[in-house]
Amino acid sequence: MSKQSKPVIYLDLPSVAAAVALSETTVQQLVREQKFPRPRAISPRRVGWLLREVQEWAEKCPVSEFLPPPNCSRNQR
Repeated sequence: MSKQSKPVIYLDLPSVAAAVALSETTVQQLVREQKFPRPRAISPRRVGWLLREVQEWAEKCPVSEFLPPPNCSRNQR
């Protein structure tokens, strides 16, 4: 029985930020603080985050006992 390899999927910074519901600046800060996966070099001038590493990071985040505040939605006017 052969083991099937999982596809390698890279995300750019805007996609990573959207996937984890954080700003791009916050993602970059967490990377600098070594609290978020580091991007990988996918070409000489391009980096990306492995989807599975981002998912693993998200799954390790603690469960919150608090609901988000009512003013955190972008759709409010």
